[in-house]
This record gives sequence, structure tokens and C-alpha cells, in this order.
Amino acid sequence: MSSKKSYNNNNNNINSNPYFISFFVILTFVLTFLVVSLDTSLYNVSYFANVSIFSLGTPRIASKLDECEGKFIYIQNLPSQFNDDLLKNCSTLNPWANMCNPLSNAGLGPHLNETDDLEVFSNSSWFATNQFSLEVIFHTRMKQYKCLTNDSSKAAAIFVPFYAGLDVGRNLWKNVASIKDKSSIELVRCLKKTREWTKMYGRDHFLVVGRITWDFRRQTNKDGDWGNCLFFLPEVKNMTSLIIESSPWNNTDFAVPYPTYFHPSSDQEVVNWQEKIRRKNRPYLFSFVGAPRPQLNDSIRNDIINQCLGSKNKHCKFMKCDNISKNCRKPRNVMKLFQKSVFCLQPPGDSYTRRSAFDSILAGCIPVFFHPASAYVQYTWHLPRNYTMYSVFIPMEDVKNGSLSIEKKLVSISKDEIENMREEVIKLIPRVVYANPKAKLEKFEDAFDVSINEVLKRVEDIKKVIKEGVNSTYESFPEEFSWKYNFFGGLENRMWDRYFERHG
Repeated sequence: MSSKKSYNNNNNNINSNPYFISFFVILTFVLTFLVVSLDTSLYNVSYFANVSIFSLGTPRIASKLDECEGKFIYIQNLPSQFNDDLLKNCSTLNPWANMCNPLSNAGLGPHLNETDDLEVFSNSSWFATNQFSLEVIFHTRMKQYKCLTNDSSKAAAIFVPFYAGLDVGRNLWKNVASIKDKSSIELVRCLKKTREWTKMYGRDHFLVVGRITWDFRRQTNKDGDWGNCLFFLPEVKNMTSLIIESSPWNNTDFAVPYPTYFHPSSDQEVVNWQEKIRRKNRPYLFSFVGAPRPQLNDSIRNDIINQCLGSKNKHCKFMKCDNISKNCRKPRNVMKLFQKSVFCLQPPGDSYTRRSAFDSILAGCIPVFFHPASAYVQYTWHLPRNYTMYSVFIPMEDVKNGSLSIEKKLVSISKDEIENMREEVIKLIPRVVYANPKAKLEKFEDAFDVSINEVLKRVEDIKKVIKEGVNSTYESFPEEFSWKYNFFGGLENRMWDRYFERHG
């Protein structure tokens, strides 16, 4: 009894103690705050980690509870013949090479053994990535997209996971048009049967293509002509296509960066790499990695090679790409030379663009372009429109007719200008690399993020046209001037017209 009485007395004393009451109220408030914060963190675990006042490149905006509003994407369910079956039959995708190893690691390819050459690489995020593997890389990243939805009615856009480049690559050298066209035609039939298609007839659909646009723009139905008919199908014209090289004269395919060898797993890896190449000693004023194109009459590659080999004071270094030495097939060789060069020459080859341009940016080497379709009017989503900030432009006709010395042009650029340009190149790195699909960058937007944001903007603009009848920036000019409108924002500027005149 005495024990119980003592307890009751103590309890009464505690309840009547004003200090205890105040402490209890404060404790309750703190616990409530923690519970609410924990609940919020389920939606926004990395809020504070995303906030940084020191960033190179494009920072991510801190996450919000409504971060997916207007950003939901639905992945269209396709028969496996359009994607997975192609990977299962990877040994048949290229007539001259087995693509199974290059397409391993979700398209990134085999790891590069960076421990043998830390001078060139930096960590385990380097891969021997094939330049035509973007479809697999993008699809894998798409599966990790933070705003995926299983309800297509909520989707702002529909992703179509068709590996068009892998499909056509196995048939490009066959002289039967119907074989090259088969999968594209079957894809359209499949899409038209879905309820998602009937909503906007494909105008909210997009696909990613890992080869250049000319592989999908066969001009006739003749068996011997190059490519297939994918981009000429009316249904595909309704869709938005992301591709490593687009057509300057069409406005439904948009260029995105070629995959490089670097696929960072964290923001810190990006920062560390930027710091590494910022400190590089660059003994060569300029370099060229490539092969001559004697069969192309308007090619300037022979002229560039001759100027490089004839440079004074060994200002230029040339690495020849051929099937004998196979120098250019070794990422280490290419990246090592670029890291030792101030400027990297990027002339057109078989087409306007080169994967090498993005390798040079990755190496902190200032790219030198000779045709505006090699980068400027192509990658308008990922590169600054003020191209003089990060590159040098030399008109190809001045090289062809011998009126300009590349060496004299580059020597005339001051050290301060070079430093400023290189810094801009280094800042571009996050925007032109594809992060490892197994990880996530927090404060940087990579090439995937930039592409998705632009697709969503485009689809939103198209929806406004349909719903409100307002003018669309994508339909307010003749399609043949797409290159001009997309870069200059209008048709008045005639600076580069001579490069895009079409004859015949």
C-alpha cells in the first residue's frame, strides 16, 4: 500500500509540475514534426542533397511533391520482336561484327580496364560503348525515369521502345527494300491498334533511334537504294524521333548526343573528371583523328590531313583510322590524344556528324567544325546557340580552296580566349554524357534528362495546337527551313544558306 501511495503521490507531483508540462508539450511537438518530415521524405529523400550553390553545368532543381505534374511518361508495351528479341539475336545484328559484347551492360558495353591507365581514364564508369547503342541505353534509362506511369491516360508522352537502328543495321547492305522495311511497317500496324494511339494519332509518341537519319530515309522503293522507309511513313511523321544525326530539312527528328565512353554514377564523378581534364597539359595545338574520304568529291579530309602533317613546330598530331592499325578502335588511344590537344578538328565524314565531337568535349578539347550541320543546327537542345563560346568554326570551302591555313587560324586565338572556351567545353560535359542507368545524378542533368525535358515541351506545344488552335513554333515555317528556324528562331538570317541548298 505504501508503495502504491508513494507512486500516486509522485505522479500527482509530476502532473502538477509546470516544468514537466512544458517539456511534455515541446517533446510532443518535436515528435510530430519528425513524423511529418519522415512522411514527406518518402516522396523527397534527397531534397537537401539536391541543393548546391556550387555547380558546373546544369543543376537539378530541388524535388517537390508535385514534381511529376505534366511529366508522366508511359512506356508502350511492344511485342519483343521490336526490342528484346534483337538483343537475344545480337550476333546477327552486324554482318561484319558480333554485337553481343558491345551491347552488354545495358548497352554501355564492357568495362574499360582503367586501372591500367589512370592517366587517361578515372574510375569504373568508363565503358567501350558502341556509337550505335543509344536505343538500348535510353530504354534502360527510361525504365528508371522518376515519373513513369502505368496509366497511359495520365501520361504527358508515350515512349515507343523500338530498336530501329539495331533492326535496320542487320539489313542495310541487303538489296531488298521489303526486308529493310518489314519491321517499320509492322511497328506502325501494332501502334495503330493501341488505345494510346487513337488519343492523338501518335503526336504524343516518341522513339529513340541509334543510327543517323539517312539510314531511314530511302527516297524510292528501288531495292538497291540505301536505307529503309521508317521516317517516310505518315504515322512515324506524327511522332517525335530522337536520333544521333537528324535531317536539317525535316522537323520530326531531333538530334541528341552520340554515346561516349563515360557513364558517370554520381555527381562527384562528373566533378572529379572535370577537374582532371582542367589540369591536363596539352602539348598539341590541334589534332585530327580519322581517315581520308577519297571517294567523296566534296570531302575536306584529305586537305585537313595534309595541313596537319605539314604544320610547323609539330603543332598538329594526326591519328589515322584504318583496318590495319585499328588505332581508333581503342578508346584509350583516342581519348589520350584528345586530352593532349587544345583543339580537335571535326570535319564531316560519311555524314555531317561524328561521335568524335562528343569524345573531344569529354576530353576538354575545343572542337573545330567546318559545316554548321556537324553540330550547331543539330544539337540545339544540348549545345549553346552561341557556338563561339565553346568551338571554332572554319568554313569548309576555305579549306577546300586552300585560302585558309587551319594552323594560322588557331595560332591567332589568344590564351585567354582558349581558357574561356575550354571552360565552356568542360561545363558542357554533363549535358552530353549518358549517366549509368544503375545510378542517378542529383545536381546535374545529363543528355537523357535534357532530351526528355525537350520532348515534353514539344508534346505540350503540339497539344496546345490541337486543343486551343494556337500557333505552333513547329508548324509556323516551311519544313525545309527547319534547320534555320530551330537555330536562329526565324528565317531572316541567311548566313549559312549556302550549306543547305538542295539541288535536284
